[in-house]
Amino acid sequence: MRLLTLGGTEFVGRAVVEAALARGWEVTVFHRGRHAAPPGVRTLLGDRTAPDGLAALDEDPGEWDVVVDTWSAAPRAVRDSARLLRGRAGRYAYVSSCSVYAWAPPAGYTERAPVVEGASADADHTAYAQDKRGAELAVLDSFGADRSVLARAGLILGPYENVGRLPWWLNRMARGGPVLAPGPHDLPLQYIDVRDLAEWVLDAAGQELSGPYNLISPQGHATMGELLRACAEVTGGTAELRWTEPEVILEAGIEPWTQLPVWVPPDSDLHDALHSADVSRAVAAGLLCRPVAETVADTWRWLEDIGGTAPQRPDRTEKGLDPEVEAKVLAGTGGVEAPGV
Repeated sequence: MRLLTLGGTEFVGRAVVEAALARGWEVTVFHRGRHAAPPGVRTLLGDRTAPDGLAALDEDPGEWDVVVDTWSAAPRAVRDSARLLRGRAGRYAYVSSCSVYAWAPPAGYTERAPVVEGASADADHTAYAQDKRGAELAVLDSFGADRSVLARAGLILGPYENVGRLPWWLNRMARGGPVLAPGPHDLPLQYIDVRDLAEWVLDAAGQELSGPYNLISPQGHATMGELLRACAEVTGGTAELRWTEPEVILEAGIEPWTQLPVWVPPDSDLHDALHSADVSRAVAAGLLCRPVAETVADTWRWLEDIGGTAPQRPDRTEKGLDPEVEAKVLAGTGGVEAPGV
């Protein structure tokens, strides 16, 4: 198989490239040159946001079985690349997001749920949800529904993460001491290991699948307790999880999802949207999800290898809780130590 990735040097794109190389695929990576591409690929350089930024791709004579695109900004960049490639690629797989669904999707929402309004394939960078939906429309316009795969990912974790969620928890656990653990400990989570996402996307291309897929682990694949216990254990076991009621956290003004990454309150619109999607369609198409302990351990190993500081995308907010705020909340509540930690 011949693969073209648009991007391919960071997080999701890198995982796709590495998975394809492991399968023996022929891989071309089109990127801006800000980061080194994995060894073993053919590289084309260009900036999709610049005038004539696709020149290297336009002038290249290559043809591909599948294009994988992870773009998250102005949809017109996807529009331009899809138009350029529609006669030179068999299938276009776009890594989209469950954010494309109109707010707030109910628990158990499927791929048939309503999507956001106001999206356009011709738009400049606006808001994340509209940008992702606009990019979907751009792909559909050039490749049609029968040659497009829309992988609507949710929370993505794993090695190379440049968003700051799992790396923050790992570094916080490595500092040890009492840790504010947002409850309840049995709160069900949905996420996908970036490597499982990559394998599914490549499988989908090989099977010539088409259409949208909610691409996250099945509901309850892991819990908040299992995630944080794995983080505490892999970093040396000196952290003491102090489980704290959601009401206490919210009353303290702590922001779910950003200041306490991954976590959102139970029985909320946020939890329904972020951790309650129906993923039966992706599972039926072969989605497999590795255990949370494996994702955590491999991410910690990568983080240690690069010196403990994860890369941070400039277009994403920084994650994590100020130590003084954490200490103040814990001093006021005491928390409950987690069993087995």
